[in-house]
Amino acid sequence: MRIVFMGSPEFSCAPLRALIAAGHEIAAVYCQPPRPAGRGKKPRATPVQALAEDLHLPVRHPETLRNAEAQAEFTAWAADIAVVVAYGLILPQAVLDAPRLGCVNIHASLLPRWRGAAPIHRAIMAGDDETGISIMQMEAGLDTGPVLLTRTLSIGAEDTTAALHDRLSQLGAEAIVAALAEFDSLTPVPQPQEGVTYAEKIDKAEAAIDWSNDAAEIDRQIRGLSPFPGAWTTHSGRRLKFLACRRAQARPDGAAAGSVIDGLTIACGTGAIEITELQPEGKPRMAAADFLRGTNLPTGTILGL
Repeated sequence: MRIVFMGSPEFSCAPLRALIAAGHEIAAVYCQPPRPAGRGKKPRATPVQALAEDLHLPVRHPETLRNAEAQAEFTAWAADIAVVVAYGLILPQAVLDAPRLGCVNIHASLLPRWRGAAPIHRAIMAGDDETGISIMQMEAGLDTGPVLLTRTLSIGAEDTTAALHDRLSQLGAEAIVAALAEFDSLTPVPQPQEGVTYAEKIDKAEAAIDWSNDAAEIDRQIRGLSPFPGAWTTHSGRRLKFLACRRAQARPDGAAAGSVIDGLTIACGTGAIEITELQPEGKPRMAAADFLRGTNLPTGTILGL
């Protein structure tokens, strides 16, 4: 097929590579414009733009698709279909209707669960046992279109958003290739009204750890917010960002919430968690054992004060 590909972050790169490997023609790649980044605040291209340029594909990054000029250029690519994955702009109806077969979206959840911006984070934070990829025929609503194909994936007890992101990106690549190969025989299935949930964009205010919460909730918070923005607490006035953890087996009677039990095992309101990776303020990411070699953290130390 002749495809307009629309995506921006690293998550979108595996599907683009897979479509090319499957023999599809990429007419053009649309992505978000370069944004200021780093200490120098120099414009930085998105991962998809960088990949597309390496592959010598035409790249467009309009600020909007709502004006007639942008829509005319999009239509002029004469695409059979547009494949959209984490693009970052709402597609107006004129764009949705331009390709011969319309626009399909690679969405990182089992729709209608977790429509919206942050489905991977929210699935982990909610304690879901599984997630997956939905290939959806796009319409004007937010992730409301009929589903053409799904692939499921289990969420492990120690999975972080980073780990699940990478597996879902690859699963999305496999799913879109399969969907296009059998496109004519797929039956669009309308999403049920029951079970709709929305994956709201992550707010940095969600990252501060409240140690009075249950260990299961804190465990999901740490894993769901890793690597960004990173769930955090404080020690000696400096921030500790926790990036990986596991549920601990024991919690001494009378241990205060937020107190160190042993090493980096920490008591919660109920239960306890063991931190396995973290990033101290101003330092690189490190294993808990490396942190403890250079930090005095006696049993009974209260974090978050």
